[in-house]
Amino acid sequence: MTHVEEELASQPECWTRAAVEAAQHGGALPAPGERVAIVGCGTSYFMAQAVAALREGAGQGETDAFAASEFPYGRLYDRVVALTRSGTTTEVLELLGQLRGRPRTTAITADPDTPVMAAADEVVVLDFADERSVVQTRFATTALTLLRAHLGLHTDAVVADARTALATPLPEGLVDCTQFTFLGRGWTVGLANEAGLKMREAALAWTETYPAMEYRHGPISITTHGTATWMLGEAPEGLAEQVRDTGGLWIGGGLDPLAELVRAQRLAVAVAAARGLDPDRPRHLTRSVILADS
Repeated sequence: MTHVEEELASQPECWTRAAVEAAQHGGALPAPGERVAIVGCGTSYFMAQAVAALREGAGQGETDAFAASEFPYGRLYDRVVALTRSGTTTEVLELLGQLRGRPRTTAITADPDTPVMAAADEVVVLDFADERSVVQTRFATTALTLLRAHLGLHTDAVVADARTALATPLPEGLVDCTQFTFLGRGWTVGLANEAGLKMREAALAWTETYPAMEYRHGPISITTHGTATWMLGEAPEGLAEQVRDTGGLWIGGGLDPLAELVRAQRLAVAVAAARGLDPDRPRHLTRSVILADS
């Protein structure tokens, strides 16, 4: 079993622990009414997108998500939350350094022995969700669960759905598809973006992601026999039938969307195996992007 397989299989236990710890770290996490920016790179950026939509949808306050390299320094925030598994990513550390002494900053990381511990005003360490694989799975979803629980939006049903996602076989014919499209709505757009990234990283798969309603505005034209369209969350009315009419494979998201992401992680590993690839060693990637001084 690869590292990524072991790590993605441990997510139900990680989520349960994160939900408990959310109450312990409440002071370091955004308070209701705060104007918040959530930043990250790669997978962490997509988790930031999901959390930002969840927080605004819960009426907790205006919340934006940015890639750390694209943070708008001219905007005023009460708190900036940085998601960084490694605690060493150059763009995140540079951002936190630039923000020193202005808004409060919180870092959520997996490694307590890294520079981010001194770079942020407050730190939440999820070391039990750290990973050996380059490809992120459990840290990202555990960080999201921590913040989801902090918002009062996590339930035991989410963990039960994750166990179902791990135990249920993938749909017949899905692994053999040549192209994959992931769709989301609201907070699940970030999850769809992350599902697509997993497929590209682990399996070198042709994958696209869109807000579900935007899919009809052109992208559906590539859908045909041998392609798959996967909805994370509730689909717009009539979309499943439109996809089936093209001959493409429609995958409806019947589980909690975060558990659906676990299914997509499994698909990435399965497609990688079918193509003779090692998902623990994705092409051109490292665990953390650390840029040399210019």
